[in-house]
Amino acid sequence: MPTTRHLALALLATAVGCATPHTATSQTATPQTAIPRTAAPDPTLVSTDDGPVRGAATATVRTFQGIPYAAPPTGDLRWKGPRPVASWRAALDARKPRGACPQPSDQPIAIPSTNEDCLYLNVTTPAGPGRDLPVIVWIHGGSFVYGDGASYGAERLAARGKAVVVTVNYRLGAFGLMVHPGLDAPANLSLLDQRAALRWVRRNASAFGGDAGNVTIMGQSAGGFSVCGHLAAPGSAGLFQRAIVQSASCAGSPDAPYDLKRARAAGVALAKAAGCPEQRTAERCLRRKSTAEVLAAAESGHEGYRLVVDGEVLPKSPADAFATGKFNRVPVLYGSTHDEEAGRIGSMEAMTGKPLTTGDYIKEVTSAFGGKAGKAGKAGKVLAEYPVGAYGSPGEALAAVMTDSGWATPVYDSQRALAPHVPLYAYELNEAESPYFRGFPRPSFPLGTGHMIDLAYLFENALFEPLTGPQARLADAMVDRWSRFARTGEPGWRRFTPREPYTQGLSSAAIRRTDFAADHHYAFWSR
Repeated sequence: MPTTRHLALALLATAVGCATPHTATSQTATPQTAIPRTAAPDPTLVSTDDGPVRGAATATVRTFQGIPYAAPPTGDLRWKGPRPVASWRAALDARKPRGACPQPSDQPIAIPSTNEDCLYLNVTTPAGPGRDLPVIVWIHGGSFVYGDGASYGAERLAARGKAVVVTVNYRLGAFGLMVHPGLDAPANLSLLDQRAALRWVRRNASAFGGDAGNVTIMGQSAGGFSVCGHLAAPGSAGLFQRAIVQSASCAGSPDAPYDLKRARAAGVALAKAAGCPEQRTAERCLRRKSTAEVLAAAESGHEGYRLVVDGEVLPKSPADAFATGKFNRVPVLYGSTHDEEAGRIGSMEAMTGKPLTTGDYIKEVTSAFGGKAGKAGKAGKVLAEYPVGAYGSPGEALAAVMTDSGWATPVYDSQRALAPHVPLYAYELNEAESPYFRGFPRPSFPLGTGHMIDLAYLFENALFEPLTGPQARLADAMVDRWSRFARTGEPGWRRFTPREPYTQGLSSAAIRRTDFAADHHYAFWSR
């Protein structure tokens, strides 16, 4: 996703858990002497390779939260690759999630935290005995700066989808993606943390009823970029068998991974802001800084951190890897929402308290694309392609322009790059009226389905308004198709191929093919 331009909003829901125990059948040794009934196994107690964990159970799922998958990256382990966790003997209390990784508190999407002991994951699995269920590993979004795994309640996806769902914390911002020439630290720690979690899943999936040989990595926004990073990273090979990318343009995107030069410059600027300007002493100086001091010096917002093409963890960008066909080839489910930018444009109205005017529309387009409003400039060409009179309001026109240029076009480029090499299934969530963020005022124009709103259909989220009846049926349909893909490698519709770029539209009105390229003016933007 172009994380530089999305509406910053928090996913505040916490995972809920549930399941019911099953009872063993009684046996008798002889007609005269009955053997005492064997106690049913406790469904809330599971043994991992590091030690036992005790979760929670209700009628539909079991949940196990706050399980460490790597040693706390604190002290000498700050800015080091993930290390094995120390094992334990007594059952670990896994009934509540652990804290988020350190992140600034400047955005509504933030889950404020200064605790570097944060490498935990959460498991939700269907109630009752299960075996060889597909495993879905969810990588959260948040511009690589915000968020956590526990904010994504996975009851619907696990219970209806009959899947084991794992949500993961990983180091964020300066702690996960900083590069500095004087710091002894690998690049892409965020990606390395996710990889460590995938190794934990491979070792422990069967204990929760999952199939360690059938793992789907799934992410939205920055999580979707992470999925593309694992597709391109040789070290992630074999750790997953399917991939789902939501609202992330991994090829042809302005938010592509940084090169080392850019990443190092950002790291030097951070160190200087933290009071560590000298390269030769930066290692010792930075490691002495408190978590709060590092956060204060780090760049916040949505622009400062990306994966890094470092030649080791990520030898090539996903775009280059896809173009050459040299990546981890697995089936891919890839899509976006129809109105990715609608929320951000709506927030402009919220800040001013007034609907956008035609003049505002022209000003925003001219600022974004340069030139003049006349036909000779680039902005003029955009305005001619998207005349304000063709839309219900200037806000809708601007949302269409920014969605098509910054999201739909690079997503379609990414799909076209992958399709010659792997089974690729494209979709677009194009519900005309989706739930909005709870407590946020709606703008004067229809929002359709914007960035992050797809999460309301797949996870339990306190952030979103309740689903209507038709929206709940769409949520069930999406869960059915996502879990089918995780189970079989295909979601139930035709492949996207270079000759026939099939995109499945998903709405409560109809689930059928949509002409994605025409709807989003792909020919115009590709020129």
